[in-house]
Amino acid sequence: MERALYGPDGFFLREVPAAHFRTSVHASPLFADAVAELLLRVDRALGSPGSLDLVDIGGGRGELVTGVLAALPEAVAHRVRALVVERSSRPGGLDPRVGWSADPPGDVTGLVFANEWLDNVPVDVVVNDPPGPPRLLLVDRAGRERPGPPVEEADARWLRRWWPLPDTGPAGERAEPGGPRDAAWARAVGRLRRGLAVAVDYAHTRDTRPPGGTLTGHREGRAVAPVPDGSADLTAHVALDACAAAGIAASAPARAAAGGPPDPAAGILLDQRTALRRLGVSGRRPPLEAASRDPAGYLRALVRAGEAAELTDPAGLGGFGWLLHPVGIANPLAD
Repeated sequence: MERALYGPDGFFLREVPAAHFRTSVHASPLFADAVAELLLRVDRALGSPGSLDLVDIGGGRGELVTGVLAALPEAVAHRVRALVVERSSRPGGLDPRVGWSADPPGDVTGLVFANEWLDNVPVDVVVNDPPGPPRLLLVDRAGRERPGPPVEEADARWLRRWWPLPDTGPAGERAEPGGPRDAAWARAVGRLRRGLAVAVDYAHTRDTRPPGGTLTGHREGRAVAPVPDGSADLTAHVALDACAAAGIAASAPARAAAGGPPDPAAGILLDQRTALRRLGVSGRRPPLEAASRDPAGYLRALVRAGEAAELTDPAGLGGFGWLLHPVGIANPLAD
């Protein structure tokens, strides 16, 4: 997965992601508006610092950051240090106010936002093989699979805690040990001095793990077999509850050194429908009588309502998971 996505001829270094799959960012500018509102809340909680960071990890071609900057009041936008973190090269024509880096900055005060990043952090796939331990699932560039060696102890520990596989009965259930995602999220949280870190992704929790796993491929807007030959996006849903625990553990030493207990507001899980509604995104249709008073305005409001409904549809984008990790501020999405 690492080689297929990020190797010398990897998918993400060669392709424009928006040509192959559609995220909330591409679905509607309302998503960028909502993130701008979230950044404003973080800014107020921080006391409007002279420099306000906006770090978009896995930011594609900078579409989200560009939309957020456009939606902010100028009095705030001029204080924002915007950065896209991507392993691909900076695209031409990007707003010069937006920085570009392969790594997050070391000290962030503001908002770290990661929309559909963790699902592309490479993981292994394992298959249960009772009565023995789970085995790595090996795959070649043609997509042929076979069970390999037993998993290493670190993955075995993660599976026992977060995705236990049956040790009796038929073989074949799959899992995706999420240690690499936990570590990636912990590093992102560790860069945040004060503010909020948010991960938005396809997600499941311990009581909803899918027995067949979730690894899949995407090419030109269609789901395809997850063959690791670099020709398609490879993605697997994220165990956001495990990432939440990793983020809390990563920030605990700093809080202990400052003389404080673990933050009870860290590691909060919401669905996107709830998160966006708390940020003012509603799919409520405009009143019909407005059509006669202001036909053009009514049509614009109707379009926005349709876009909002898509972003908050619990069977679609609204079912995505949001993981919130405030550092030094209260949760800006508290109900």
